[in-house]
Amino acid sequence: MELETTGRKIVMGLGNTLNKDEGLGVHALEILEKKLAALAPDVEFIDGGALGLNLLPWVEEASHLLVLDSVVSRFSLPGQVMELKKDEIPLYSNIKMSDHQITFQEVLGLAKFRNKFPEHLHLVGAQPVDMNIGYGMSPEIEAVIPQILERAERVLREWGLIG
Repeated sequence: MELETTGRKIVMGLGNTLNKDEGLGVHALEILEKKLAALAPDVEFIDGGALGLNLLPWVEEASHLLVLDSVVSRFSLPGQVMELKKDEIPLYSNIKMSDHQITFQEVLGLAKFRNKFPEHLHLVGAQPVDMNIGYGMSPEIEAVIPQILERAERVLREWGLIG
């Protein structure tokens, strides 16, 4: 697979780590970066927290954007791991991602409107179990983190960003 030379290659973890499972994207990013940083020198690992519209420059400059986050969907069970490819990610509603994600969906919508949408976009996450105030994740989400990381690595491999 030929790797594009233009555009940033970004793995972005989203979420508020002070709301238990809401922070799963940030926690997963930290683990993934420790594991893959040396193997993926062209990939930027960015903690997007709950920065909302401030994330627009990264989204618009990315040719490859892998998002790790909690995903709230009425079609999923708590703790269920989910993947959404570029065109499956709702830009406004349908699947309501966590509170900050409504803003991130608007960021994606704005990037698309401005014709600066990442060519390669993928989301890996899980339906949260516990969104209460507190640090750390529920045991159910802790248990699926390895699966989230495995799927994220698979996407990066498919994109030719890691061997």
